[in-house]
Amino acid sequence: MKKGEQARGAAPDTRERILRTASELFYREGTRAVGVDLIVERAGVAKTSLYRHFGTKDDLIEAFLLLEDEDFWQHWDAVAEQHKSAPREELDAQLQWIGERIARPGYRGCPQINIAAEYADDNHPARKVAVAHKRELRRRLEELGRAIRVDEPETFALRLGTVIDGALSSGRALHAEGPVRFLQELAHILIPKKARK
Repeated sequence: MKKGEQARGAAPDTRERILRTASELFYREGTRAVGVDLIVERAGVAKTSLYRHFGTKDDLIEAFLLLEDEDFWQHWDAVAEQHKSAPREELDAQLQWIGERIARPGYRGCPQINIAAEYADDNHPARKVAVAHKRELRRRLEELGRAIRVDEPETFALRLGTVIDGALSSGRALHAEGPVRFLQELAHILIPKKARK
């Protein structure tokens, strides 16, 4: 292998290490509380390496949120694939894994909601990712609402999206039976009786 090929091969590993380290710190402690010096120290890289791969800290925050976004939709798509042509079962299954995500150890809230709370500027790159994520969630819920044949799928999506956001923000403290039951029960309440048949 040529020297240039080794360098190119090593670069993604460094970028990945920086991003994974930053992501863990950002999620656990919040993006404003975590400085670049801490990230490079924990990742075991030089500061110049961080700035070579991520021009600014904001670029790194955006990459963190895009990584979270990708993970969320991969889970969603996998569940959707298992429940083709069965939208009610899919909805329950989507809410199942979201509820389980909330109940996992170390859960510190929805990264998109956390970022939106930290950055009020609509032009911040990470806030744009957060807003797009919530828009996509409503679009997918609306699609499910149509498949379930609710009268107003857009309203259904808005209501259920708000319930999901509330559950993601509340964490495990929803009630004694946990977030899965909470989400599924409320989803069923939001489906009009005539569409439940």
